[in-house]
Amino acid sequence: MNFEKNDRRSDMVYSQRLRAGRRRTYFFDVRKTKGNDYYITLTESTRRFDGDGFERHKIFLYKEDFNRFLKGLEDAINHVKTELMPDYDYDEFTRRQEEWEAQRAAEAAAAQTETEPAEETATEETPEETATDEGSEDEPPIQSEEDMSW
Repeated sequence: MNFEKNDRRSDMVYSQRLRAGRRRTYFFDVRKTKGNDYYITLTESTRRFDGDGFERHKIFLYKEDFNRFLKGLEDAINHVKTELMPDYDYDEFTRRQEEWEAQRAAEAAAAQTETEPAEETATEETPEETATDEGSEDEPPIQSEEDMSW
């Protein structure tokens, strides 16, 4: 039995995925050390142009750096927003993402309605069966960085 892979998965205690366009996804994962400490891995995953897998870049962030990292990130973002590009509409992409997600949900609901069996034969679906990924339909859903095939 391969315990190494099981141990690797069990050290993740939290994962958040952030889709950023068609090719890029960010993962914010909280992991637990053998000494019962916690750290964060920030992963940028980008689909390769040739379509053959993903490139990933990772940052490991330890608790003693949390406050300074957050302060530095906020300072850099605020500098761009206030000094370099004060007139740019930073909410544009949030609105476009929300519109795109609403459109995808409406299309999925319409497709579900078209293919839905009669009520007496309908079965309750589990969250795993209804989970969808914004990626290609022939790829399995990616819920955390651990699900990525590198």
